[in-house]
Amino acid sequence: MQPRNMSMSGVVDLAAVKAAGEAKQKAEQARADAARHGVAPAAGRLVFDVDEAGFEMEVLQRSAEVPVVIDFWADWCEPCKQLGPLLERLADEYAGRFVLAKVDVEANQLLFQQFGVQSIPAVFAVVAGQALPLFQGAAPEAQIRQVLDQLIAVAEQRFGIVGAPVAPGEGEEAAAPTVPAGPHDAALSAAHDALDAGDLGGAVRAYENVLTDDPANAEAKLGLAQARLLRRVQGVDPQAVRKAAADAPGDAAAQIAAADLDLVGGHVQDAFGRLIDTVKRTAGEDRDAARMRLLELFEVIGPDDPRVTAARTALSRALF
Repeated sequence: MQPRNMSMSGVVDLAAVKAAGEAKQKAEQARADAARHGVAPAAGRLVFDVDEAGFEMEVLQRSAEVPVVIDFWADWCEPCKQLGPLLERLADEYAGRFVLAKVDVEANQLLFQQFGVQSIPAVFAVVAGQALPLFQGAAPEAQIRQVLDQLIAVAEQRFGIVGAPVAPGEGEEAAAPTVPAGPHDAALSAAHDALDAGDLGGAVRAYENVLTDDPANAEAKLGLAQARLLRRVQGVDPQAVRKAAADAPGDAAAQIAAADLDLVGGHVQDAFGRLIDTVKRTAGEDRDAARMRLLELFEVIGPDDPRVTAARTALSRALF
């Protein structure tokens, strides 16, 4: 077993949109199956211990239905004794919007190493099979609540994962109310199907159709930005693109093409920095083209990402 997508960057790669679509479809299927059988789709313990043998099923697979928060702890760790009960209380209070998996690092050294944990307590999350770090150490409750709220929002907006509400303390016995399908679910599913088939043009059109009727649809905005990016880099020669950019630092088109490759490769700050430098070096249409591409890449990563916030500030300085 290997935890997947352990870059911890939250960055888009060539499979990101497909992963989001698959995760959303799994979540919807689980809710539909639950509705037919009259049980909660992600029912189960809100807090549970997990080991290396059970990680695939209990964390990775379950993360397609509900955000899974992972608490790395040990018996000898004093801060863990403060943080652990707090996380367990919050899991009960949040009532199914996330579940808490507890990993004893002494008994699960492989997981400890694979997640790159430096010290404990350390808290990670897995959403749709993708891992990301949340915080380290015994953080204040207000800060933990803020992090959990952001995690839940990202899980819903990017992956359509909303968990299964349960009454506090009931765990696996509680039943979730039926979640009605949104008005654009069919169109969004069409976009995901197009991506699965490698039809990026079809995916772009499907997302555009959703945004025509619902311009504020966050999932469609993200999907459209990602699908356009993937379509732009499809079939390009990375070595030729990077050589052209290296040979002509003032060529806006060359830098824009290289920035797309930077982002797809997970080098978010390199992509942003390249385009900000291009804005500084150029003028007129070239400058505007670099600025517009940077704004498009912001959409791919998401407005709440701190790297986007920092790059927006740098772009404003470059422009004014």
